[in-house]
Order: sequence, then C-alpha cells, then structure tokens
Amino acid sequence: MPVPPDPVLRAAVRWLERLPDSGAARLRALFATHSKFSDITPTQYEAAYAWIQDTGLTDDLRSGIAAHRRVFGAAMAHSHAPWLPDADLLIRTPDELPEDALRAAASLGLSEEEAFGQLGAVWGKVDAQKRSRIGAAGELALVELLRASTKARIEHVAMWSDGFGYDIAVHTVGHSAHLEVKSTTRRSRLTVYISRNEYETACRDPQWELIAIRLTPELELEAVATIPKEWIAAQVPADSGTYGHWESCRLEVPPDVPVPGIPRIAGALTDEASVLLRGDTRGHG
Repeated sequence: MPVPPDPVLRAAVRWLERLPDSGAARLRALFATHSKFSDITPTQYEAAYAWIQDTGLTDDLRSGIAAHRRVFGAAMAHSHAPWLPDADLLIRTPDELPEDALRAAASLGLSEEEAFGQLGAVWGKVDAQKRSRIGAAGELALVELLRASTKARIEHVAMWSDGFGYDIAVHTVGHSAHLEVKSTTRRSRLTVYISRNEYETACRDPQWELIAIRLTPELELEAVATIPKEWIAAQVPADSGTYGHWESCRLEVPPDVPVPGIPRIAGALTDEASVLLRGDTRGHG
C-alpha cells in the first residue's frame, strides 16, 4: 500500500498514543467532538485506524517505541515503494531520501537524519524477512531438482542444523558435494551474504560449493550457477587485529562471475537431468 496521506499518518499516531488506555469507541467520540482533534476528519481517523490494523501496529500497543517512529517505520515497510528493495544502494545519505519518505518524516516530526537512520533499520528487517522466505524456497527447489536429476543421496542438512556451513549434501561414489545455497528473485543484482562459519567451512572442505539460485517472482526455479571459491576468497574481509573478528559479510557478485550449473556434480547427473544443473558441463563426465 502507498504511504498514507499526512492527516492519516498523524491520526495513526493519535490512535497509537491513546489506544493502550482507551477503547476504540471512546476514542472515536473524542476525536469527533473535541476541538483539539478537529484538524483531522472522522473519515481520516477511520482510515488511520484501519491502516494501523492492516500493518500490525495494533499487535503491540504497549511498545516502548514512540508512536510517531512506529508509524514512520510501518509506512515505509508497507509502502511497496520501488526503491525499498535497493535502499541500501540507492540511499546512502539523508540527502538521498525519496520524496515519499521525506513527506512522511516531515508529517511525523522526524528530521532527515532520524528518518534516514530509521529507514536503514526498516530496510534491514524487510530485507532479512524476504531473504529468509526466498532462501528457504530456493533450497527446497534445488533439493527437488537434485533428486530428480541424479541418483545420488540428497540430504537437506539445513533442515535440522545450521551449523554445517552448508545447506545440502550430495552423496554418490566419486561425486560428493556440500552445497551452500543463496537465492534471489532479482535479475540485475546478485547479493550474497556469507557467514564466517560458511567461509571457514569453504576453506577446509574441498567439497564445498556456493550455489546461486534465481527464482521467478512466483518462487519457481529459473537458474542455477556456481560462484567460484577463488573469487569469494578474494572478496571477503580479513581480521586486521587481535580483537577484531568479522562474523558475516555481503558480497555483490558481478554477472560474469557465476558459472552456469554445478560442475562439481556433473558426473552424477542422469541423462534426463535438468539443463539448469548441467550448465556448460554437458558431455563431460
């Protein structure tokens, strides 16, 4: 839903500030009769009440976060703004805040610096939720494809533990592989988050591979590729002191880096195996 009009945003704050101690019916009467609240129409108050319910703001009326900050966060998170998925790249400073974010911030009494800081938190939460949903779908899709395209034993180890440093194990004579899977629905940008445990597993495990999965918006498998270990090793940070230790990092993978398919398991593929797994390995093994 788009960012609500300014009066609806202000009305949403008034609802959230008073609902913990008063019922909705009593507040409707207050908003309709008291001159202090007459700058906003009853229709706008009702629109705001429906909006805070739709966005889940009424789920925690005793939140310790100020109402105007909660309203701004919800307005951004539920705006479906085209810039939100790439806010980490598009909005580097408060000066780059989009017009709808600036309008909402001004309406709610937030400075540009405050809005910028909160927008970063909103993007992080939205991005993490989206990555979790897409990541789970990508893993399951690859497991199904591997089972249909090989005679290997496929174990989805991430289903019972995230401590292995990889998500899927492929077991067959001479063609074992440990696959860490990263999934995306984007076509023009591949962003990979890799943990310290995953990277250290890659360093000591010759069977480890980082697999990039592209899904359609409907979460159907569209492409499979392998990101070379050598490229990963050249990009990850290095601890520079005794008391510093990186735990995770984000990699922006150029389009010419991923290798189509999963070359490591080429010899385990059946004749009917999907071309998504073969990549450029057809005829090898």
